[in-house]
Amino acid sequence: MNGEAPVESVDRALVLLTALREGEVLSVSDAAGFLGVAPSTAHRLLSSLVYREYAAQDRDRRYRLGPALVPARAEPLTLSGVRALAHAPLERLHEELGETVQIMVRHGRNIRFLDGIECELPLRVGVRVGDEMPAHCSAGGKAILAAMPMADLERLYSQGLPEWPTARYRDLPALKRHLARVRQRGYGANLEETEQGVSGVGVAVRDRLDRPVAAFTVAVPASRFARDHITGMRDALSHAADEFRAALESEDGASQAQPIRR
Repeated sequence: MNGEAPVESVDRALVLLTALREGEVLSVSDAAGFLGVAPSTAHRLLSSLVYREYAAQDRDRRYRLGPALVPARAEPLTLSGVRALAHAPLERLHEELGETVQIMVRHGRNIRFLDGIECELPLRVGVRVGDEMPAHCSAGGKAILAAMPMADLERLYSQGLPEWPTARYRDLPALKRHLARVRQRGYGANLEETEQGVSGVGVAVRDRLDRPVAAFTVAVPASRFARDHITGMRDALSHAADEFRAALESEDGASQAQPIRR
C-alpha cells in the first residue's frame, strides 16, 4: 500500500466533514464528485463517518452532520416549547390557507394536538387541543412516521396497528408501503381516516439531525377538500416547518432537539 494513502484518506474525510459542517447534505454520488473519487471510495468514507457519529444518513440515503458534531441543546424541547415555536408559523398558515391549522407531536402510537387556530367559516373543523388519535390515520401522524427510521417504526408497531373505525391501513406491511409514498411526496394525507367528514394534509417538522419532532397540519371539511389544492397546502405547511426548524436552531445557537419532555 502506498505510504501516503492513509493521509490522503484522512484528508478526504476532513473535506467531507467540512462540507457537512457548512450545512451540505450529500448523496454518495455528490460526495464522489466533490472529492473526485469513485463512488465506492466515497461510500467507505461516509460509512466511517456514520460509524463514529460524525455523519448521519437520512431516509433519502443522504448524509448530513451527525450527533457527535452537533452541540446539545441547553434545555430539552418541551411541549410548551413546541407550542411557543409553532405560534407564529400557525398564524401565518391560518392567514394563507384560511382553514383550521394545528401543530401535533407523536405520543407513542398516537398523535397529540398541542395547539391550533380554527377556520372562521361556518362549516369548519374544530381545533382539537389535547386530543389524541392513532398516528397512522392522521395526516401529520403519517408525516412523522414516514420520517422515522425503519427500525423505530417496526418497534413501535411490533404488536400491530391500533384499531380505529375509519382507518384505511390495518397492518404494518400496508402502512410501510403507504409511508414510502408519503416520503416521496413530502406530505401525509388524511382522507376521512381519522373521522368521517374530515380530510387534511400534514408535513413533519425535523430537527437538524433530520429527526421528526412535530407536524403541522391543515384540516378541511371533506365536502370542501379538493385534491388540486394539496400542492398549495403542502408548500405552505413545508414553509411553516422550515420556519419552525430555523427558530428551533437559532433558539439555542443552531442546536439539536432532544426527545420531547412531557
